[in-house]
Amino acid sequence: QVQLVESGGGLVQAGGSLRLSCAASGRTLGWSAMSWFRQSPGKEREFVAGISQSGRSTSYPDAAKGRFTISRDNAKNTVYLQMNSLKPEDTAVYYCAAGTLAIVRDPAQYEYWGQGTQGTVSS
Repeated sequence: QVQLVESGGGLVQAGGSLRLSCAASGRTLGWSAMSWFRQSPGKEREFVAGISQSGRSTSYPDAAKGRFTISRDNAKNTVYLQMNSLKPEDTAVYYCAAGTLAIVRDPAQYEYWGQGTQGTVSS
């Protein structure tokens, strides 16, 4: 069984930054691609970043390109999301996910989820 715990959310002003962390326990996750998703009230859960097992490949939707950076430290069983130049529309609960062999943008493909961390961007 895998447990994922996110941290690092908070309240920032527009233009600011947040660094989210997702620590895994129960099983090492070097075999899994890892991704971050977000969900705001009334909206579908959306993909914001993904990283391959080695960390050499990453994927972002257009809304995140150039502002968000995903990274991982397999020795620490942790994945990170650095978010810069934040906008009010980035306000959401951010979730990390694991359990796929490739980076996929469909949340239904992921087996393991954290409980989420709230990120709020004020205008």
